[in-house]
Amino acid sequence: MELKLVINTARSAVVELTESGKYYTYKEYEIFVNGKKLMESDRVITSIYDLKPDTDYEIYAVYDGQITNTVSFHTDYEFVTLNVREFGAYGDGEHDDTNAIQCAIMACPKSSRVLVPEGIYKVSSVFLKSDLTLELAEGAVLSAYTDREKFPILPGVIESYDESGEYNLGSWEGNPLDTFSAILCGINAENVVITGRGTIDGNTNFENWWNNCKFRNIAWRPRLFFINHCSNVTMHGITVQNSPSWTIHPYFSQHLKFIDVKIKNPANSHNTDGLDPESCTDVLVLGTYISVGDDCIAIKSGKIYMAQKYQVPTSDMTVRQCCMRDGHGAVTVGSEIAAGVKNVHITDCLFMNTDRGLRVKTRRGRGKLSVLDDISFENIDMDNVMTPFVVNSFYFCDPDGKTNYVGSKEALPVDDRTPSIKRLTFKNITAKNCHVAGTYIYGLPESKIERLTFENIDFSYAENPKPGVAAMMLGCDEAVKQGMIVNNVKELVLKNVNISGCDGEPVVAENVDKIIK
Repeated sequence: MELKLVINTARSAVVELTESGKYYTYKEYEIFVNGKKLMESDRVITSIYDLKPDTDYEIYAVYDGQITNTVSFHTDYEFVTLNVREFGAYGDGEHDDTNAIQCAIMACPKSSRVLVPEGIYKVSSVFLKSDLTLELAEGAVLSAYTDREKFPILPGVIESYDESGEYNLGSWEGNPLDTFSAILCGINAENVVITGRGTIDGNTNFENWWNNCKFRNIAWRPRLFFINHCSNVTMHGITVQNSPSWTIHPYFSQHLKFIDVKIKNPANSHNTDGLDPESCTDVLVLGTYISVGDDCIAIKSGKIYMAQKYQVPTSDMTVRQCCMRDGHGAVTVGSEIAAGVKNVHITDCLFMNTDRGLRVKTRRGRGKLSVLDDISFENIDMDNVMTPFVVNSFYFCDPDGKTNYVGSKEALPVDDRTPSIKRLTFKNITAKNCHVAGTYIYGLPESKIERLTFENIDFSYAENPKPGVAAMMLGCDEAVKQGMIVNNVKELVLKNVNISGCDGEPVVAENVDKIIK
């Protein structure tokens, strides 16, 4: 067990107590700062606030009577703090504070912060800029309007002057389409930190943004947080909730950190994915709690137009010490993955009450650049997850989703529209209280999954399991207590896999070239 410094800013720090549990620690422990007890924590990843800029600190923990090592660090320099109240913000939940907060942001110099103190600040869209620290203090709420006329529009495609290129701002479900700007939005910004114990509330319900959500009204629904072509962005500590659509949507961005963030949307809300990195590189999701109405994390890289034009996969992503619950999928890859996804690793996480644990959604038509490779899940505990692992190569999304081309189980010719799945690895995973199936894997017959590894896996079913459909694909009927169903895989590795309580054979493998035990 070791105490580690994850990050620090001018006024906060994040520490990790290693080997102490998954998301929650086995026991509550104490944290001492400069020799004085500051707080108690039951989290592996813990945030410490109210530090002073440009100051030395020493932190250690006491866990089960044992003192850990000491972490020493120096907080960042801070030039000035710009309090949004001094720029005219009321924080009374009535006045429109958008302009005052935006003014403070635009006036903020380097090595400084914009502080939003306790209060309720009504806003529409607030835009970030480079070299900014935005802190939402405890009790501060950016409370969004839901009137369409208050939100600017991000155009999907703007043609260049010489008609040889384009400028893409808006995005909707993998295509460059006009979208209302997010409640908190960044375009071409770098070195940005959004931190604090405050909240961004989209105030969405079924009378505003979620009403007729499948239809475009002026433009497509806004995100709660959207960054486009940004770099070195950290979101830390804050709570984001009641989003109009996807909650956090990084787009063509790199070097991103989401640490100790709380993402909350009602379980019946529409398309409110928690975190959807799209064509992003170097993404860390650490100590984050997600409970939403759709997929908790959905990894994307656009539909075929954006993939062919820019060819940017999502890659080098780590999800660690997180808790996912109540969503359709805990971690989903797809379905908009036409540029591919590679080098993604999910470790030391809790999945609770989600429909699926891993959920891969792909289909013919995503294209030959849609290569999924080196995706792993390790040290995961699941409870009451309907189907822990689903890989669906026949996801019937889009207008042509139920055509014979997408849905046929016959081997079709391999061409530029054919996606592929290479290496998926699952190790040291316990899933209890399962319902529908332990595993439902279905690759394309003309492009089989290359290597599928299960090692040290333990599935057990609920006493009264509920029937359900494991995957959104034609021919996948409602079932309950199925074991491991695997189709169209070149190499299946099974090492120490235990499936208890299923009906029928524990493992049913069809069209599998090689099984290694």
